[in-house]
Order: sequence, then C-alpha cells, then structure tokens
Amino acid sequence: MSQLSPVLKQATPVVATRGDGIHLFDADGRRYLDFTSGVGVTSTGHCHPRVVEAVRRQAGLLVHGQYTTVLHEPLLTLTERLGEVLPAGLDSLFYVASGSEAVEAAVRLARHATGRQNVIVFDGSFHGRTMGAAALTTAGTRYRAGVGPLMPGVAVAPFPYAFRLGMSEEEAVEYALRGLDHVLATVSAPGETAAMFVEPVLGEGGYVPAPPGFLAGLRERADRHGILLVLDEVQTGFGRTGRFWAHRHHGEVVPDILVTAKGLASGFPLSAIAAPTALMEQAWPGSQGGTYGGNAVACAAALATLDVIRDERLVENAAEQGLRLTDGLRKAAAAAPAIADVRGLGLMAGSEFCRPDGSPDPDTARRAQQAAADLGLLLLTCGTHLNVVRMIPALVVTAGQIDEALALWSEAVSVATA
Repeated sequence: MSQLSPVLKQATPVVATRGDGIHLFDADGRRYLDFTSGVGVTSTGHCHPRVVEAVRRQAGLLVHGQYTTVLHEPLLTLTERLGEVLPAGLDSLFYVASGSEAVEAAVRLARHATGRQNVIVFDGSFHGRTMGAAALTTAGTRYRAGVGPLMPGVAVAPFPYAFRLGMSEEEAVEYALRGLDHVLATVSAPGETAAMFVEPVLGEGGYVPAPPGFLAGLRERADRHGILLVLDEVQTGFGRTGRFWAHRHHGEVVPDILVTAKGLASGFPLSAIAAPTALMEQAWPGSQGGTYGGNAVACAAALATLDVIRDERLVENAAEQGLRLTDGLRKAAAAAPAIADVRGLGLMAGSEFCRPDGSPDPDTARRAQQAAADLGLLLLTCGTHLNVVRMIPALVVTAGQIDEALALWSEAVSVATA
C-alpha cells in the first residue's frame, strides 16, 4: 500500500473534509478556526461562493489551454485586470504555477536583462525550495541542506530584524544598509550584481516586517548601481498586510520586478512575475514557458478573487482586523513572559517565544501551536528556529472570529507554559 512521503510532517492532526470561509471541518463534523489559510493561500476563505461558481463555470468551458500554444479569455482578462492593481509601470506579466517557479523566472530575467550573475538576498529570506530558489533562501538550513552545490552567485546581506538585533527599528535599518554596502564592497561588486531579492515582510524567517526606510534604502542603492530590485510578495500580496501590496506601506518605492502567488487565486495554483515591458522583453527566447502556467481554471479563480477583494473591501478589512489581532496578541503576551515579541502587518502576525536568557524557545512555541489545535484553532510556526507562532487568517475574517481565536490562543499559551 502506498503512502505519503514520511518526510512530510503535518502541523496539525486534522483531516479536513470541507471548508467554509474561515473554518475547516473534519470527518466527525468538528469545526476548526483556520488561521493558516493554506499558508496564506485561501485569501477569500475556503470555498467562497463566487470563486466556486467561477471555477465551475470555467471548468465546463475550458480546463486547460496551454498558453504558448493557444490563448484563452481568462488569461487575457486577468492580465488586463492585474494592470489595475499592479504598481505603475509593471505592465508585462509572465505566469507559472508556484511561487518557487516565479522566483526562478525572476532570477532568469534579472540575469538576462543586466548581463550580470550575482544576486543579493537578506538574512531570514524564504524564496522557495527549487534549486535556484533554495539558493536564495536563508530562513533555515532545513530548506537547503544536503542538496548542494546550489546555484552560485548568491550573497547574503543583513535584514533589519530589530528584535533579534536588540536595536530600535531605526538603528536596525542603518545597520542593515551598512551591511548591504559592505557586501557590495567585499563580496558582490555592483557591476556584477544583477538583482536584490527581498520580502517586504519576512515569511518563513519569522514574520518580521521591514521597518520604515529599509526598502527606500534598497531602492536608492539599486538605482545608484544599476541593480534590479525584486520584491517577493508571494505571501504578502493581495491584501494580506492591509495594503494590496505590502511594499505600499513604504511610500513611493516601486520594484523593478514583483513576484506574486499564494492568495492570487484563492487556493488554485497560479503565480506570476510582473515587470515593465521594456525589461520583460530582455528575457531570452525560450526562457519563459511551462505546461501549467496561466491555467484557465486558475485564472478564472483569480478573476473572482479580485472581484471579491474589491467588492467586499477585503484589503480594508485586513487592515482593520489586523490591528485587532495584533493588539489582542500583545495583550496575551503581556500575561505570558515566554512570548518575547509580537509583531505584524495586517493579517500577518507572529508571536516569538524566547527563554528567560533571550534565546529562541521552539519547544514552547510548538506546545502552544499544538495546544491551539487541540482547542480548535489551527496555527503554524515559522522563524529560523521555529520559535514564532504565526496567524494568517483569510481576509474575510470578522471581528468576532478574531476575538474567538484570541481567546483560544490565550488558553493555549496558558497550557503550553504551565
């Protein structure tokens, strides 16, 4: 009898049979508050009626039209609609199926367009598990160990993780930008650096928002040295942080390439990179393609997702409920010394567990996450040491559901720290 790979470790014991909005249900009918949203994927909640209807309708017309063979209406319409929400000037799109694929495509484009080899990433980054994307990932050795050599030409600069650095956010930004300048002076010469890849909020690295001034500092150095700035908005995009794109919390900073996936299609595999046409056309012939990119059903789901986000004002809801969530998490932390830091941006919040000496405490974080699952609240851990418990509810979450989750979380923390 065959089985799933034993390397796949489930974060919870739940076997889900159906989903509805913010909830999952098991075979016994037990209801769970899902504050994982498929690792940030089900942006409009489980089985949103408008998404379901769009998928059903499209599946009866055309399931798959391979986009270098034929074009189809959902692909063309989605491309037009994304132009309404993308940063100004990013008017050309290339679609694939996963975030890792999109990151790989962005690396290819950056190298082709600049004629340079090197890529700079930042401490705590997560850009995927494929060989190129894993080379860019520094959130933990578990994502890259034992498969080397990985793609060469990657240099790592500091990320302004103020809590871990023991600095104010301003000091951390200054430290990180000095560190980047040092990398450019010692490891990756500007004339050999194609791009800098950065998440506006570290995802697997611990749910750490980039402080004010950091992305602007990257933009300035990118412009000064002719380096492309690539923003990985795979987890942060499509309203997750209370702005449609997380980098919009940082004023007028505009990327050269933007990577999106996860919440783009409410659970269907679809990802993309966006860039100015003048940049995108510098990709070499044959470097862009793929069997499943721009799948018709996934594009239909993405169109419905855009409609729901707009009509139900889900970006605004993410901002409002995110404040409620973070405020509640901080109140819970005030009664639990094991939680050393709470941070977040919109509906992307993390609680970091540390021992009394300040060292990471993954054991207590894991106990709290498991206790929450036992109580009916599904959560995930993250961070280099897996000592951060993250909350990523769907953007449809209500104030009442936030409050219910916070009550369960407080109980779970009490159990874990007893």
